[in-house]
Amino acid sequence: MSIPLIALTLSAILQASAIATPPAAPTDKTAAKPLRLAFITCAVDQKFFDPVKRGMNDAATALNVECDFLGTPGVDVPAQIELVKKAVADGYEGIAINIIDAKAFDDVIADTIAKGVPVVGFNVDDSASPNARLAAVSQQFEAAGRKLATLALPDVPQGAHVLLTKHDEGVSALVERSRGIQEVLKSKGITWTAVVTGNDAVAGARVVAKALRKHPEIRIILGSGQSDTEAAGRAIEASFPQQGYWAAGFDMSPKTLQLIEAGAIRFTLDQQPYAQGFYPVVQLTLNLRYGLAPASLDAGAGVIDKKNVARVKQLCEEGFR
Repeated sequence: MSIPLIALTLSAILQASAIATPPAAPTDKTAAKPLRLAFITCAVDQKFFDPVKRGMNDAATALNVECDFLGTPGVDVPAQIELVKKAVADGYEGIAINIIDAKAFDDVIADTIAKGVPVVGFNVDDSASPNARLAAVSQQFEAAGRKLATLALPDVPQGAHVLLTKHDEGVSALVERSRGIQEVLKSKGITWTAVVTGNDAVAGARVVAKALRKHPEIRIILGSGQSDTEAAGRAIEASFPQQGYWAAGFDMSPKTLQLIEAGAIRFTLDQQPYAQGFYPVVQLTLNLRYGLAPASLDAGAGVIDKKNVARVKQLCEEGFR
């Protein structure tokens, strides 16, 4: 998504809100003091979140609010819930949560909203079960899994043995993507082997290579997340080059893009993280200042392959992909 398009969209949103709901006299919500918003996630230092932070900061500057990006080092749902409680206690006026578990965050989100602090989801949403969050900006994960499998389908032989990877247990997005992949490929009579690679793609490549050696008939690796997709490409590049192996998966990193150029990864589906940082700031700010109810947005599943990888690399260098 280009900056002019984002600016035009934001301008339209702000103009429409001003027409529909004229600002009242200044209150504690609309006074000159900037609102304080918190984004709370797992795996806070993952490179994936760099464009999320860029989108968050760009929107915060445009709307004169303050945003902090907080989170746990790994996948630790109880610790992430405690960060939400602490953010409320510390006076944050709106919160965006990465809802990586479909049930665990239900109570803390409901309690936070009951205290007058609006909550939206970002990156991972809980759309399959009741949740009090007001809206979310995230990929539709099961649909994205079906899209990946549909793109891969012509190159998957009938009765193939396929390696299905994820980088962590307990992340609903990876489960939903994997379910979508397997649903589409049922017609091929696939034999599935699944492995968990971890969040370190270099170490994950060793996990993938070990699985491929154990099952020498496997030639296809389908990933469900960023680090395991990169790990699959790394394993092919290092241990099985020019032997008919290929991978496809989700999200991206500089190394993933290099592996697409080299042919080890055929394509990846990008969930456009810049938008996941930008639009929750808009949602929370308009809700807090003007009482506008947030609307959920699908962050999409953009295909990155050899045809457009050069353009995507440029956008990555600029911090938008």
